[in-house]
Amino acid sequence: MSGLTFAVVVPTIGRASLADLLTSIARAEGPLPQQLIVVRDRGGPGDLLAPPARLRDVLTVVPGAGEGPAAARNRGWRATTSGIAGDIAWIVFLDDDVVVGERWLAELVDDLEAQPDEVGGVQGRLGVPLPRHRRPTDWERNTAGLQSSAWITADMAYRRQVLAAAGGFDERFPRAFREDADLALRVRARGYRLVRGARRSFHPVRPAGRWVSVRMQAGNADDVLMRRLHGRRWRALAEAPRGRRPAHLAVTAAAAAAVLAGVTGRHRLATLGLLGWLGGTARFAWSRISPGPRTADEVARMVATSAAIPPAAAAHWLRGRWRHRHAGPWPVEGGVPRAVLFDRDGTLIYDVSYNGDPAKVRPVDGAVEVIRDLRSRGLPVGVITNQSGIGRGRLTQDEVNRVNARVEQIFGRFDVWAVCPHVDADGCGCRKPAPGLILDAAARLGIPPADIVVIGDIGADVEAARAAGARAVLVPTETTRAGEVRSAPLVAPSLATAVRLTVGKAR
Repeated sequence: MSGLTFAVVVPTIGRASLADLLTSIARAEGPLPQQLIVVRDRGGPGDLLAPPARLRDVLTVVPGAGEGPAAARNRGWRATTSGIAGDIAWIVFLDDDVVVGERWLAELVDDLEAQPDEVGGVQGRLGVPLPRHRRPTDWERNTAGLQSSAWITADMAYRRQVLAAAGGFDERFPRAFREDADLALRVRARGYRLVRGARRSFHPVRPAGRWVSVRMQAGNADDVLMRRLHGRRWRALAEAPRGRRPAHLAVTAAAAAAVLAGVTGRHRLATLGLLGWLGGTARFAWSRISPGPRTADEVARMVATSAAIPPAAAAHWLRGRWRHRHAGPWPVEGGVPRAVLFDRDGTLIYDVSYNGDPAKVRPVDGAVEVIRDLRSRGLPVGVITNQSGIGRGRLTQDEVNRVNARVEQIFGRFDVWAVCPHVDADGCGCRKPAPGLILDAAARLGIPPADIVVIGDIGADVEAARAAGARAVLVPTETTRAGEVRSAPLVAPSLATAVRLTVGKAR
């Protein structure tokens, strides 16, 4: 028996192909995993097909929240922290639409036992069976591209400690697209190597609707996030092909120019735009038709979808540019924090300079709901605030207390308050960016700073969190400096998003 400990995690949305996967694992030669965790991202665990008898003692069904495969996989691997799974060394991810080879378990053990400590992940070898009696369709060729894709979680194993260090999958990727490449780049950035093993698994081509290629254009928004997180060279780093987005944008621009010119009576420009659109669309359609079976149905599908794909790609790309404009790195600390501390002025309430008047207290949009959500989860919430107006003689302690009391009237009672009345010249250890306020709040809560998230609107909040060993999220306002945004470890456009990135979505 091998001394290797590993768990297999499978996210599923209830597809019938899950039964084929479980059957193939049960039939595979080699030792079973210590745990086989199926994360049911849609529906309840009760409608899971009966597993093969060999798997019943190791199978656990974990409910998901319908948030996509990245979040489902995080739920799965983090579920291996209790009981027998406490000693799990490797987490192996499989998709619910693959089947494993006859010796997959034995080959998996060989793959993982052979790796030195600097190897953080091992990819399996994925095959896509294609029809032999005819040329493959566009969809079949697209699926076959998985055979050469790097670090895809159709069959990918990571050391559990590496997953924890990287913070798991970035849950801002809502589809089964790019979330695996993003994790691979973050793991490699931490100094680990990723290698390909010898185990074999297979991805049959599943039936797909006529417009599946148009729906796939939603991935253009995820490409925007990849560039935001990993820079211009992300495709080369991730070993990802360049794709056709520049051409799609050009064709879409030609179509838009033709319509606009036609409406404004500029007929020559409209004709040029129309010819540009027709030429680009025809060229794209032929590139998809020529290698295929060229049946009447396939040709009609390629013509229709080739006209729809460029504007769909452009629309999703623009949506991604807007949605991810403030995206920062995914938090490296895995798990849910045990408390959240907020800056007061500019974060929970609108900033009024040296405010001593409770009547001027106004909550930031959505802030009350965020605090209510955190309390509903049982998380302690507190306020850490610099009030140098006291030290400057602009405010009295009583005025600050009355403003704080008004804050609690609006938000409800906070678990802890930490207030610094000093100015810089006092040289105290509590005025942010010093860590004193956070350390004081953490001590009174009885929670280590490493298990606390600090949310604020300026660089001093972030630096105080770093100095205290806490996690930080910057929610910029109009007064936040550009340099503070660039240097923040995590940036969110709103309080709700800041909580979503660190605590998770409300259930």
